[in-house]
Amino acid sequence: MDTTTSMTDAGRVAGQYATTDNLSTRRSVWGPGPEWVSPVDVLRTLVVSSQPSHVVEIGCGTGQFARSVLDEVPGLHYVATDLSPAMVAATRALGVTATVAPADRLPFADGSFDGAVAAWMLYHVPDLDTALGEVRRVLRDGGTLHVATNGREHLADLLRDAGGSPLVTQFTSEDAAEVLGRHFGRVVQRDVETRATFPHHAAACAYLATFAPALARALPPFEGPRTYAGHTAVLSAR
Repeated sequence: MDTTTSMTDAGRVAGQYATTDNLSTRRSVWGPGPEWVSPVDVLRTLVVSSQPSHVVEIGCGTGQFARSVLDEVPGLHYVATDLSPAMVAATRALGVTATVAPADRLPFADGSFDGAVAAWMLYHVPDLDTALGEVRRVLRDGGTLHVATNGREHLADLLRDAGGSPLVTQFTSEDAAEVLGRHFGRVVQRDVETRATFPHHAAACAYLATFAPALARALPPFEGPRTYAGHTAVLSAR
């Protein structure tokens, strides 16, 4: 499997996120790593502490992150976008302003925002530099983009156990700062180790089936719970 192609292929990505089920399955297994730090909490703290007045989120998923930011900053002007109508509907159900929009054609005027969020989604966009250029366009001078992504060894042991190989995407923890540096003058990165815990073999198979059904079928049986390491990075670019 060409993981980079499969992660950016428009048809496959649309199929993965046609409903909220796959994303909910993936989120359900994750918890803090050895330092008891959640990358979602790190990301939220960065967004809130930058004190923006207008924020756009690219690829908002089910809207949980947007809702958590608004709960901390009720007066914030926050607009969430996603390519999936199902994700936009779920986000709106949480009381968050949301619209269907592709990352490379945002329906906003130049300089509309002083903050932007792209969490665990830049590895999906067909043209990474075009999408980042579009984010740069809608940000005001001095505005900040906050990003989260995974490293090359993220859940790699689980993938290897199933006979696969690590998911090496176009936007990993190892190269994210360099990629962002093509569009922003200053990039700061924090690496965060997390843990995925599967209570039983069926749970691990269900997780794999959300993006690699063949690996789900190939995962050897195991007894009891099993925990695997996740490797994530949170970055701010301005």
